[in-house]
Amino acid sequence: MTSAEIDGLDFAKGGGLIAAVVQDAATLQVLMLAYMDRAALEETIASGEATFFSRSRGGRWRKGETSGHRLAVVSVTRDCDGDAVLVRVTPTGPACHLGTTSCFGRETAPGSGRLAALERTIAARAAAPESESWTAKLLAGGPKRIAQKVGEEGVETALAGAAGTPEELCAEAADLLYHLSVLLHARGATLEDVMAVLAARAK
Repeated sequence: MTSAEIDGLDFAKGGGLIAAVVQDAATLQVLMLAYMDRAALEETIASGEATFFSRSRGGRWRKGETSGHRLAVVSVTRDCDGDAVLVRVTPTGPACHLGTTSCFGRETAPGSGRLAALERTIAARAAAPESESWTAKLLAGGPKRIAQKVGEEGVETALAGAAGTPEELCAEAADLLYHLSVLLHARGATLEDVMAVLAARAK
């Protein structure tokens, strides 16, 4: 967000503050709602870490200063009326002070956001000993071995789709998505890259 874009925001409407909706950039889960004055927004953009204005404390507040659960900023986008911003972030821990991922309920990465959460788990497990993690063992076998597993799971998913129950199909599809995600990780690609291809095709 540029200085000109900041100038275009209507801080006066909210008594010097604008609403800041904070969203996980990967899972798209809404994490929290906070407020920013101009100084907090400028600091957010300059530092790359979400910084807010605390109405209860009456001053600046950078998320994670006490807990260590910081919010690395991916992008800041204004809304159509210019009185709110969407802050897309990569969190380093729970966003809520109660220890939950989001301030809105206890669910973690709902819906399709579960796939992004799976990718994060795969990346974390990649560093684990092979004896403790199936993911680490798969990755140690290399892309060809993982690709073979994707093929096996694809066949099992097709068979479940042709003759199995809906529950069996869902179980096999989950196995397929997991192994496909591991293969993408092994090849240095992500599901976001796949989404970009789909988006381009949709045009």
